[in-house]
Amino acid sequence: MTVLGGYLGAGKTTLVNHLLRNADGRRIALAVNEFGALPIDSDLIEGADGNVLTLAGGCICCTFGSDLVAGLMELAERADTLDHIIIEASGVALPDAIAQSLSLVPGVGLDAIVVMADAETVRARASDFYMGDTITRQLAAADLLVVNKTDLVAEDALGALDSWLATMSPSARIIRAEQAVVAADVVLGAGRCAAAVTRSMPQSPNHTTAAHASARFAVDHVVDAAQLGAGLAKPASGLVRSKGFVHDAVRGWTTVQVVGSRVTLTPMPAGSERQGRLVCIAQGRRLDEAALRAIIDTAARAEI
Repeated sequence: MTVLGGYLGAGKTTLVNHLLRNADGRRIALAVNEFGALPIDSDLIEGADGNVLTLAGGCICCTFGSDLVAGLMELAERADTLDHIIIEASGVALPDAIAQSLSLVPGVGLDAIVVMADAETVRARASDFYMGDTITRQLAAADLLVVNKTDLVAEDALGALDSWLATMSPSARIIRAEQAVVAADVVLGAGRCAAAVTRSMPQSPNHTTAAHASARFAVDHVVDAAQLGAGLAKPASGLVRSKGFVHDAVRGWTTVQVVGSRVTLTPMPAGSERQGRLVCIAQGRRLDEAALRAIIDTAARAEI
């Protein structure tokens, strides 16, 4: 599950519609307080039944009203038909508080807190007497911080903004976006099964576009999964997200998910192919494949 936060006007609605249009086979459930709070593009809606909209590509949108936990429990019952759930927080909500409520929902885990910021206004709003506390707390909660509307800001001002945001969101990976265009692979994790990671990837092992770069690695040796995750989570790796399967000497076959500084290790889903593999994703830069392979090899040497 992904919690999507950010102040009013940052571009959350635009991002959600972009993700639904570019889901790459993922079956996404979008949870909102009420439909009017997050307009879904009309051409994406295939039908409606009570508090659920049926969307294109096997996706749905549902309202949870005032009881988020009850709404998420209903979605958890649909686990066999979904890959990922996005909770769209209101512009004045604190996304980390929403994320904490997930512990009350069996079978649901947090993939990441994604926070959007308006490049034009975030710094001024963060210093505002009335809204500043909310905005700074939203920024501090981010695993992935999407700085939107960068086309409206001069490059030198963006550099200064990046430096300021790094102090406001010390644990986050910061990426730039125009019109909320961010690859689904960057924003969303692997869903129910980490095998879903690779189904949207190209046939060649490595892939680079103007938006993001990705590479796949075979992990043939037993590794220290915690050490691997910690290495991939370091800012020097240049990654916004890593995910895959590895064989850990203590945990056995393990799913590794890394977004920002958040590292999650869980048992490999039953029925998954027992083959070590890892997908690494960068945004707005090329991958240093030699450096990433060194991180993998170091984690392997730890088990020799």
